[in-house]
This record gives sequence, structure tokens and C-alpha cells, in this order.
Amino acid sequence: MKPLLKFIFILFSLQLTSQTADIENVTTFTIEVPQLETTKKIWLYLPTNYSKSEKAYPVIYMHDAQNLFDAESSYAGEWKIDEYLNGLNERESIIVGIEHGNEKRIEELTPYKNATYGGGQGKAYIEFIKNNLKPKIDSTYNTLPDASNTTIFGSSLGGLVSFYAAMKYPETFGKAGVFSPAFWINPEIFTFVRSIELPGTTKLYFLAGTDEGENMLPKMEAMIHLLKSKGLKDEQLEQRIIEGGQHNEQLWASNFGTAYQWLYD
Repeated sequence: MKPLLKFIFILFSLQLTSQTADIENVTTFTIEVPQLETTKKIWLYLPTNYSKSEKAYPVIYMHDAQNLFDAESSYAGEWKIDEYLNGLNERESIIVGIEHGNEKRIEELTPYKNATYGGGQGKAYIEFIKNNLKPKIDSTYNTLPDASNTTIFGSSLGGLVSFYAAMKYPETFGKAGVFSPAFWINPEIFTFVRSIELPGTTKLYFLAGTDEGENMLPKMEAMIHLLKSKGLKDEQLEQRIIEGGQHNEQLWASNFGTAYQWLYD
């Protein structure tokens, strides 16, 4: 399958199963999403010693929760987020995974409407996280609620909307993991970035593979060039290109730990 066709196939593939395995440290709950007139299933990971500790933890908000913890609910393999974090003795975090909306995934994770693929509800989706989900998490669990301890992280459309969130609401999301961002589907994101003043504290980790289609690397590198031209400091940005990396869970899972450590360095 040609790279671009494979990318589009993954983009549209519906992850319809939602079986939750008995996963250590991971629970689920549902929450109303008034901005999108729907409900969302949330997967919550708490550090291993959370119940015995009085410390507060950073929080990472992640998209496509079906793919983060459980191979049974994933489309093409899980990120093994819980296994990675369970192995840490420091820099622990709370992870809040938000399930995508299946056939509404493109609609929810794109800030702007695409003439061919639709979408455009990304702002409403991020406002749900900012105004509804984050307050619930911060009031229920021992979190560090400030922007420097709040990360938003995703891949593909999730990478696009995570980047958008960090640019749109830097006072809320101080860090972003931007894996294989689908900038090509919303070229308006470049105009948006040109129009704003970049925050001096935001940290961004970009990652893409060389085998993700003809648009992936040029668009990502163009965005990084734009960010630097607007004054983003070297210590605020990390870029990693994986030779032979393809647009799939394997690429993202195998590089999550490196991104995580850099964002919390």
C-alpha cells in the first residue's frame, strides 16, 4: 500500500471495540461533553504508589485512549503507557486518556474544517478538556494543575490537535507531545501560528518517521522553521526523525518514553 493511502486508511479506520482489560493502575469513567453534545469514556492511570503518597503529580492528557493501555481495545497495537510508567521511580505522572469518537474522530481532532474530509470541531474538543475534564481531574486527584505540569500529547490527528491546544491555550497546556502531526489536513494552522505571540515557556516535542508519506516531514519541518522564526528557543523544542518509521502505533509507542523524559527534563 502506498504511504499516503496507508496514512489515510489509518486516519479513517474506526476503532470500534472498547473492551477494558483488568489493567493495573488504570480505571475508566464517563463524562459529559457539552461542547460536542456527547459523552466520553476516560481512561485514568495513577502512579503505582499514588494511594500511599501525599505528593502531587503532573498530568498528561492524551487522545485515542483506546490505543494507550490495552491491546484488546486498540486498532493496531497499544502504546503500553502503563508498563512504561510503572517502571519509573521518579518523574511519575497521572495520565488522562480520552477516547476518540470513532466515526467522529476527524471531526473532533481537527481545529479547522477540511473541504474533503470535513471536521473542524477541534476547538470545542480542546475546550472540553480545558473547561470540563481538567477541572474534574484537578479537583478529584492530587495534581500539579499549573501549565508547566500539564501536558497534552497525541499522534496523527492527535498530534495536530495537541499542537493547536498548546498554541491556543498556553496558560493551560504548557507542554505538548506532537507525534506525526497531520498538519496537511489543516494548513490553516500555519496562518494561526503566524498570528500569535509564542509563549516563552512552552515545550514541544516533535516526532515523525521517514516512511509516513510525502507530506509528513516537509509539513512538520516547515512548522518547526516557522516556530523558530518567531523566536521559539532551542530549549523549548525537540525534533526527532526516525529512519524507516511508519505511521503506526509501533513508532509512537517505541518513542513515547524518550519524549516523556525530554518534556520533564
